Amino acid sequence: MRWTPGKRSENLRDLRGTSGASGGAKLGVGGTVILLVLSLVFGKDLLSGLGQGVATPGAQSGRTSSPEEERLVDFVSFVLDDTEAVWTQVFSRTGQRYPAPLLTVFTDSVRSGCGIGESAMGPFYCPADRTAYIDLGFYRELKARFGAPGDFAQAYVLAHEIGHHVQNVLGTERRLRQLQAARPGEKNALSVKMELQADCFAGVWAHSTAKRDLLEAGDVEEALRAASAIGDDRLQKAATGRVNPETWTHGSSAQRVTWFKRGMQGGRVEDCDTFAESSP
Repeated sequence: MRWTPGKRSENLRDLRGTSGASGGAKLGVGGTVILLVLSLVFGKDLLSGLGQGVATPGAQSGRTSSPEEERLVDFVSFVLDDTEAVWTQVFSRTGQRYPAPLLTVFTDSVRSGCGIGESAMGPFYCPADRTAYIDLGFYRELKARFGAPGDFAQAYVLAHEIGHHVQNVLGTERRLRQLQAARPGEKNALSVKMELQADCFAGVWAHSTAKRDLLEAGDVEEALRAASAIGDDRLQKAATGRVNPETWTHGSSAQRVTWFKRGMQGGRVEDCDTFAESSP
């Protein structure tokens, strides 16, 4: 992806090297695979439990950061600002204001408006404080464990979380929780629709990057490879040898690729109605 490091975003909070939470086991970024697979197998959200507890500020750990990691922080800062510019323009077309989200970069654990976040949860968005959270170690896992390297794969992951912010602003997140409470038997299916819409919204942003000639050869393939690598069916198959769609929470590899491509091809929010009865 063509980008140039600049002044870091005013909406970026860098909490690397601090102990942002206490009272929970540190599973490491790789632990997200185990917990996600167990969630899929038993049909229960075992990850969300990690987000509850009392957080206490920690002291600096004294860790040092490599030039490569600093460049990665610059990159996510660039993506954050770029998504803000794109969504501000999208919202303005309908006379709406887009309130920019925050992005917190952390190590191991962090205190969020939704409770304590752990690296094992992977990147996440908290609607309560309108903030996306990421431990940059996830990108190492994305490359080494999931086989999805590349900067546009990394950008897709962040753009997906920003997609959840868009849903929050539009009121979709609130309506989803209401539907899940009213129809508990459809909780997982509704969650899948929510996640696929965030994939589509990531595609809407990607559509803009293509129009502005920010993409390089292979970038789109990087994003599609990442979307496919973290499909529920692929994770289940690798862990248990079986696939159970009833326990999915994020969608299959094919679904995630399809909805990202749909958003990227059209670049329109109206193309991302995953809640329509006919949506795949």
